Amino acid sequence: NAVRQKNDLKQWFKFFLVGIIETAKNGVETFDKILKLKVETEKQILTLGNRARNAQLVLNRLYQRPIVDVNIVKDVTGYSVPSANKLLGDLEDLGILKEITGARRGRIYLFRKYADLF
Repeated sequence: NAVRQKNDLKQWFKFFLVGIIETAKNGVETFDKILKLKVETEKQILTLGNRARNAQLVLNRLYQRPIVDVNIVKDVTGYSVPSANKLLGDLEDLGILKEITGARRGRIYLFRKYADLF
C-alpha cells in the first residue's frame, strides 16, 4: 500500500528482495537435502551387488521424475519384465521406493523421500 499511496518504491524493493533471499535460502536447503539423500541411496544400492549399476540408472531417472513403473525400469535398464520387477522389489525392500497403487498389476512406485523434500 505504501507504494501505491506514497510512491514508496524503496519499501517495495525491500519487500521484494527479502522474498528473493528467503526463496534462495530455501532452495539451498532443499539442494543440500537432495545431496544428502543421493549419498544415502547410493550407499544402499551398493548392497545390490551386480544389480547396483542398473539400480543407479533407475535412481538417476527417479531424480528427474520420482514415479516409476515396471515398463520405465525395463526401458532404463534393458531388463526383462521379471528382472525389472525384481529390481523394483529390491528398491522397495531398501526403502528407496514405495508402491503406491496397492494393485497386483500395473503397480506404480514413488521415490517418497525425494518427493517429500518438495
